[in-house]
Amino acid sequence: MCRSIKTLRPPVLAEEATEDEIRAAALQYVRKVSGFRAPAAHNREVFEHAVEAVAEATAELLAGLEIRGGAGTRRAS
Repeated sequence: MCRSIKTLRPPVLAEEATEDEIRAAALQYVRKVSGFRAPAAHNREVFEHAVEAVAEATAELLAGLEIRGGAGTRRAS
């Protein structure tokens, strides 16, 4: 979908994704889906809310993934 969004799970990413990496991926996703690089002032609130919701869902997904091959289940700290 969006080539700018990178995989954020091991073993592709050596360590757990940081909050900044998760938010950057969420921002790229919302930009792609909305078609706006930066929203107009009247859309800024809903745009930012969407970025936060996607970032939260991404963090939850990454925390719950079970990576087979010795990595075990990842848990949020």
